Amino acid sequence: MATPFPRRSFLAQGAASLAALSTLGRLRLSGAAYTETAAAREWRHYGGDPGAMRYSPLDQINRSNVSKLRRAWVHKVGDMLDRPATTMECTPIVVDGVLYLTTAQVKTRALKAATGEVLWEFDPFAGITLGRSRGVNRGVTYWHDGPDPRRSKDKRIFTTARDKLYCLNAETGKLVESFADHGVLDLKQGLDHDMSRLSIQHTSPPCIYGDLLILGGGGGEGPQPAAPGHIRGYDARTGQRRWIFHTIPRPGEFGHDTWEGDSWKTAGGANNWAGMSVDEDRGLVFASTGSPTFDFYGGDRKGANLFGNSVLALKAETGGRVWHFQTVHHDVWDYDLPAQPALVSFRQDGRTIDAVAQVSKTGMLFLFERESGKPVFGIEERPVPKSDVPGEETWPTQPFPVKPPPYSPHRFTADDITNISPQSYAYVKEIYDKSRAGSIYTPPSLEGTVICPGFLGGALWGGCSFDPESGRLYVNSSATSNVMTLAPAKPEESFRYRHKGYMRFLDHEKYPAIKPPWGWLTAIDLAKGEFAWREILGELPELTKRGIPKTGTHNVGGTITTAGGLVFVAATQDEMIRAFDSKTGETLWESKLTAAGYATPCTYEADGKQYVVIAAGGAGMGETKSGDEFVAFALP
Repeated sequence: MATPFPRRSFLAQGAASLAALSTLGRLRLSGAAYTETAAAREWRHYGGDPGAMRYSPLDQINRSNVSKLRRAWVHKVGDMLDRPATTMECTPIVVDGVLYLTTAQVKTRALKAATGEVLWEFDPFAGITLGRSRGVNRGVTYWHDGPDPRRSKDKRIFTTARDKLYCLNAETGKLVESFADHGVLDLKQGLDHDMSRLSIQHTSPPCIYGDLLILGGGGGEGPQPAAPGHIRGYDARTGQRRWIFHTIPRPGEFGHDTWEGDSWKTAGGANNWAGMSVDEDRGLVFASTGSPTFDFYGGDRKGANLFGNSVLALKAETGGRVWHFQTVHHDVWDYDLPAQPALVSFRQDGRTIDAVAQVSKTGMLFLFERESGKPVFGIEERPVPKSDVPGEETWPTQPFPVKPPPYSPHRFTADDITNISPQSYAYVKEIYDKSRAGSIYTPPSLEGTVICPGFLGGALWGGCSFDPESGRLYVNSSATSNVMTLAPAKPEESFRYRHKGYMRFLDHEKYPAIKPPWGWLTAIDLAKGEFAWREILGELPELTKRGIPKTGTHNVGGTITTAGGLVFVAATQDEMIRAFDSKTGETLWESKLTAAGYATPCTYEADGKQYVVIAAGGAGMGETKSGDEFVAFALP
């Protein structure tokens, strides 16, 4: 009998421990050792592990043979739509040889991980006709009772659709009647807020700590009233609420004084919509939050507005605040923190630093020591432009990490206008000359402001991945911009300003207005706070044929990295999935998908073979055709 490993996650222990676990995986283990070893071969969490490193210790597919990858199986979901266009943002999870995914119409399915054969399906909208979109879902959550899943008789899948959370038997797909209301939890309830005229939705998988199910979610972006994004912990067995953390603090709570007057009563947002991560050893849950509403005007919520746009460390058992850091004060740019905090460990100056890495729409990586929240490198408060919109009081400074440098552009000047053709330049220049533009944090205005980076990043919900052996973090990002124009509200409306639309700043051919490259994949050495390498991500064939150098593309989805020395990413508008050499950034393999893979891949071992799976759902924010395939790649 092998000696059980300590509860501390093997993923922070380096390559030697990972190799040992790979060997032990062929032995019969018990308790925590079995769980950790099996988890090393599979993809049991949305982010790969509870800390969202998106790393796999598998190395059957590696630098030497990745060029031989072929399609092993394809699962067609069969429920995509062209109008209204559906997409799939799901990263499947794999547990005990079963792959769990969500479809274009947010049905949950279980497949045999080795073959793609369907085992069961659950449709949250069965028998219901909807006159609107079913929304999106980025994945599901697995939970089992007790320390050893082999002996557990209670294995559950938690999945969300709009404002409901569903608890399913992992083996049958049937609702677990003992959970909440016959297996269904209404997320509009238990929010400590009058929700009679408000909506809420949950798109990312909840996280698990012991027998607790912890989730966020939120409502709209305004200017109409929106729900607050309070974070809640529920009993994974019964569905009873065990705690709540008010992301918009109430009187007597820390941070309440950052909301002027009674604005805390009417403000919404400050929600965790991108998922959370868990440090099981320390009993901490880490959440990233979005902006308060209204997203582009804050005259009715003056102050810094904690805990909007914040990295939060909470006690997993109680929801108590341990530390926080606000990355944007009084946000009026829709600069949500769009991804799970990643829990990483690396060596720096002879010591191991357990850290929290937070990517952002602003193209800045925030890096904190995990227990204290102390920045690993300095973070400076720098002056930013002031708003002249009547009633608005933007914050005079914003935080900028000293290291690493931004991975997306922080300005849009006349010199940054696209140069792909004289026609494109002229079209963009005319709009640019009528708008305000300049550095990051130039506030929205009544005449129109170029927001750069735009509302779509920088980085998005795909987040980042991390290699514990090299200490490198990998993040894909876009160079995007928007033009935001505020306008007075109508006299009968309850708010002061609305806006003229989420205008993406594009040229006459719908290419980005900013000078390329438009997409990047960046490797960051966390110990040094420096780029290790940086490669253009994506290519538009029609521009290549015109003699325009590789531009990269807007990308939606994220990376994973493996012990085989590879970084896998799809995400691009050219409908490709690629493997990069994690040391050099060289492209080692690429394959054309039937539709763009606007999701993050997963990788796992089943029946002795390593697979890489990507959802090819297309459409979404990439403005490409819809797709309906989950594609599994493996070596011949």
